[in-house]
Amino acid sequence: MQGKTAANLLGRKAKTAVVFVNGCFDMLHEGHIRFLKEAKKKGGYLIVGLNSDISVRRNKGSSRPIEKQTVRKRKLLGTGIVDRVIIFNDRSPIRLINTIRPDIIVRGHDQKIEKELRAFRFYRVRKYKDISTTKLLKLLNGKGRA
Repeated sequence: MQGKTAANLLGRKAKTAVVFVNGCFDMLHEGHIRFLKEAKKKGGYLIVGLNSDISVRRNKGSSRPIEKQTVRKRKLLGTGIVDRVIIFNDRSPIRLINTIRPDIIVRGHDQKIEKELRAFRFYRVRKYKDISTTKLLKLLNGKGRA
């Protein structure tokens, strides 16, 4: 995949903006779906950079991910919102982003924008604080309430 741009990934000249988001998307839930829908509105072709199982463990701890990367990828593609999923092993998506060079990167309002990526066009999407994988896990473990 090295050296390919977003248009190359589409296999043709891009007629629509290629949007990139990234994350673990562990236990896909309503907050994820809302985020993906908002991201998709910013362009026409949505690529998700999906943290691999190894990457999730590095970032979230040994108890994560709950679902394997193949399951998470299949669920994302099954939403009908996501056009392509690329699994990456790094802690951060910087290398992947620099490889595919999307037109737009969408981040949650609380996610940092790495200085290496400031040349890209970014949009912020509001996150839904009442919905998160961490909160769902607490509920499942009897340590929270709905």
